[in-house]
Amino acid sequence: MSSPQLRRADRQMSGEHANEMLEHGFSGRLATVGEDGYPYCIPLLYLRIDGEVYVHTGSGKGHFRAGVERDPRVCFEIDEPDQVFDYGRFECDSGLAYQSVILFGKIRIVEEQAAKQRFCEALMEKYGKPETERPKGFFPRLDAITVYAIAVERMTGKEMALPPLSEQWPAKDRTKTPNARP
Repeated sequence: MSSPQLRRADRQMSGEHANEMLEHGFSGRLATVGEDGYPYCIPLLYLRIDGEVYVHTGSGKGHFRAGVERDPRVCFEIDEPDQVFDYGRFECDSGLAYQSVILFGKIRIVEEQAAKQRFCEALMEKYGKPETERPKGFFPRLDAITVYAIAVERMTGKEMALPPLSEQWPAKDRTKTPNARP
């Protein structure tokens, strides 16, 4: 898979930082392409296990599963927005501080019970409540979920740090609106 150049290379995140963000992010959006050619995107909790991204859904065969079975190519995105800031005199001269990671890869359905068990244990370790008194490691509905693994082929990260107040409007005017008058 060829890697297109980032349009905003000045915002490119280091590979190490992108991997760290992917490791610790909360949730993401996974997109497939349906038979009709339209993308289909769903929000999911996720894990990184052995270099792959793991997600799960119910076992029903809906639009998402049909897309996965039709074409294993997917796109997965996570982001962490920060604050909106002003850099110029007009409302449209605003920016957003953020971090985001986008990856492309091929998805497969995980069939092995031991791998599904490992996924559920790791999912509860990341998202569960440690103080719970419920039994740990017992997942009687493993057959009621579908676990997917994405082999990452390409990953990019972008970020825009919140500028210090001395670099924001009105302290510094970086109005981008052409021919603008106050």
